[in-house]
Amino acid sequence: MTQCQAAVQGFGPQETKRSSAERERRNARWRVRAGQWGLLVAVFVFWWLMTKPGLVPPFFFENDSQAAFFFGEPDQIFLRIWEWFAGGEIYRHLFVTLYETLMAFVIGTVSGLFVGLWLARAPTAAAVLDPFIKGLNSMPRVILAPIFAVWFGLGPASKIALGVTLVFFIVFFNVYQGVREVNPTVLASARMLGATNRQLMRTVYIPSAMSWVFSSLHTSVGMAFVAAVIGEYLGSAEGVGYLILQAETTFDMNTVMAGILVLTAFALVIDRAVTELERRFMRWQPTVK
Repeated sequence: MTQCQAAVQGFGPQETKRSSAERERRNARWRVRAGQWGLLVAVFVFWWLMTKPGLVPPFFFENDSQAAFFFGEPDQIFLRIWEWFAGGEIYRHLFVTLYETLMAFVIGTVSGLFVGLWLARAPTAAAVLDPFIKGLNSMPRVILAPIFAVWFGLGPASKIALGVTLVFFIVFFNVYQGVREVNPTVLASARMLGATNRQLMRTVYIPSAMSWVFSSLHTSVGMAFVAAVIGEYLGSAEGVGYLILQAETTFDMNTVMAGILVLTAFALVIDRAVTELERRFMRWQPTVK
């Protein structure tokens, strides 16, 4: 469409350029989605070919059935997932794991956000607590799982406590660094205009830390799932981690892989929700698409 034709139809040059740019962005998104789905399908097809007995001669195993034993068969894995959801067996276990994950994620994020904001603006307290925070962060948190099981029992509380210890430090260090890197010129200008401490927090410190916060949240989702599954491994009677553990004891690799795929899918769903929140709260930042 030429500029003259666009003008006749009521569109100016700027509107034509914007519509073309929007169409190009939409096409780019479709290309990315097609590439992602294509790669996913290719992975599962390759997996199926390598593990289906009789299709490919064995290369690393004495016989081709061993590959299916060690890695599972995709068709059997998806059949197991279908049986779980169709029969309703998975819902109770999935609810428990998701509850533990979300609670650890929320509590760890909120506590890390507030403690990070506080210590970033209280240099004396930060200096006093610095060796203790670094010592706790360097501690292998996995060893705390049996301790939490003794303190809080084998229910969700022990898994949530373990998840909080993983999520807290990720969020805390990002918030702490984000607040400390506030542009001093912006801060000085706000103070010259008479901004109070509360206004500085709302309009300068928190916006500066938000990009750091959301960057940490994407990592925290995976850590919260790790904590829930580790806790269910060490002692529980329900949860997706419990199902995976029971399958491992009977060498049922298809069920093990089915549990891993279910957890991965829901981790991606939660990560997507974090991305949508990031778009909503970071609209002022032009780099957020």
